[in-house]
Amino acid sequence: MAERSTAAVDVADNSGDKPLTAKAVQSTADGVAQNPERDTDSDQAQGSGTDAGAEKKASPPELHSGHKLARRYRLEECVTRLDGFSSWRAVDEKLRRAVGVHILPADHPRTRAVLAAARSAALLGDPRFVQVLDAVEENDLVYVVHEWLPDATELTALLAAGPLEPHDAYQMVSQIASAMAAAHREGLAHLRLNPNAVLRTSTGQWRIRGLAVNAALRGISSDTPQRTDTEAIGALLYAALTQRWPYESDAYGLAGLPKDVGLIAPDQVRAGVHRGLSELAMRALVNDGATASRHESACTTPEELVKAIGEMPRIRPPEPAFTAPPDYQRTTYQQGTYGRPTPPGVTQPIQAPPSPLQSRTGKALKWAVSALLIAALGLGSWQLADALMEQSDKSGDTTNTQTSDDGDKNNASPSPAAAIKIQNAQEYVADGRAQHPNDVQKTYDGSTSTYWRTNTFLSGPKLAPYKPGVGIVYDLGSPRELATGTISFRYSGDHTTVELYAADSLDPGPISSMTKLGSVTTAGNTAAVKVSKKVKSQYVLVWITAVPNSGADPAAYAQAGYKQAVTEVKFTG
Repeated sequence: MAERSTAAVDVADNSGDKPLTAKAVQSTADGVAQNPERDTDSDQAQGSGTDAGAEKKASPPELHSGHKLARRYRLEECVTRLDGFSSWRAVDEKLRRAVGVHILPADHPRTRAVLAAARSAALLGDPRFVQVLDAVEENDLVYVVHEWLPDATELTALLAAGPLEPHDAYQMVSQIASAMAAAHREGLAHLRLNPNAVLRTSTGQWRIRGLAVNAALRGISSDTPQRTDTEAIGALLYAALTQRWPYESDAYGLAGLPKDVGLIAPDQVRAGVHRGLSELAMRALVNDGATASRHESACTTPEELVKAIGEMPRIRPPEPAFTAPPDYQRTTYQQGTYGRPTPPGVTQPIQAPPSPLQSRTGKALKWAVSALLIAALGLGSWQLADALMEQSDKSGDTTNTQTSDDGDKNNASPSPAAAIKIQNAQEYVADGRAQHPNDVQKTYDGSTSTYWRTNTFLSGPKLAPYKPGVGIVYDLGSPRELATGTISFRYSGDHTTVELYAADSLDPGPISSMTKLGSVTTAGNTAAVKVSKKVKSQYVLVWITAVPNSGADPAAYAQAGYKQAVTEVKFTG
């Protein structure tokens, strides 16, 4: 689920600890199922920072697979064990989802800094970063719980297959730079931004993991955090364009540059590199003696890098390759040579004469027969109409004996259903936390471009047992008898289940105390619930118990998973 523990959003007092951002000594990744965490990079490979100082080594806690933290997080696999801390792939048994966990002993010298970094990163809440879900100090352990993205692939694995296409590299540097600019505006830096920390999801989005936390785990810092992160983005772009690491040492499975040649532009390392992206990488790589190319000004902050990207011509995705259809294969059932040249020496077959009905005489005969048939049909219709009129005259007396009141009753048609105006609304929370209570008014504002949405769930379509359901209670102004409720959704798919209940107030009791009016399941964007019981009520609960699986929705800041959004609700009575 998208819900986070409240422990993850408490702001920690650093109490004089070192800054949350850092210079790298060893790196780790934050947990992807097919890409376990590694510790193969170094400061020299990263090209940024030095050791923050000798610190007392703390012995790592004795943990093993199957161990549970807080009776909730079951450890599955240790993916990193380094410098007194360990990182694990685990299972959140309460929410039934995979998570990643960093664990330190409570007396580790970096414990305070790690807790402060994790809680500060959790406050950011930007979906472009792997989210911190929990940060807890319990007994003799400190652990940080974060998202685990099984459908994402590290940039390290992508570059192992070759350099990225220009459009993919452009999308990566655009999304990473804008995300880091947003983080720096909130006072957070990464300082461990390398190919292990950059992920591409199955939907094509790029996400960053380990914001502030990876640096704090290693006790590393920087006097110029913005410049360090900007150079790291330049190194990522350089590697994506050339499949080479822009320093002399090898790192992240990539070969470094030849020694004693300095930093050369990507378009000089590999043929066919996009010139604009090559210049952009050199403008970001301004540290360690590197200079911007083509006399362009250097980019020393992510914000400047975002501005430079915006000034570039947009790189469009490559056109899909057209595959020519196979040659036409004649079979024994396909006779004739229409549209194909006749091979030399082969004579054309003699065309057979047209059938008798295709001649002039045959055409005249067909018109004559058609005219006779039309005349016969017209005569028969006239005779039938005359007979029916006679029969109607005979029964006229009987019909006229009915009173005008009876005639009015027989011809009366039911009046159309009238729209009921919604006066107020409030989100209904049966269990756990609310979804987005401040957006409920957007469901009856007359615009389908605004909406109230649920959080994103990892399992579905049924929300149970994680939640019995989510919904909104509407105030109709006065007791009304409903006929239908029409709910419009933002996401389609298999499937959405919605129910209507008569409630006693905007803040009613449990579902069991309400009267169910009707329900419907739909795979589309609209659900029309017909009320099966004639009940008058001023308050109506729209209750959603199943939601479809849909991809990421950047406009709504919603991740891929099971979710739904209500754009408009209308009632008639």
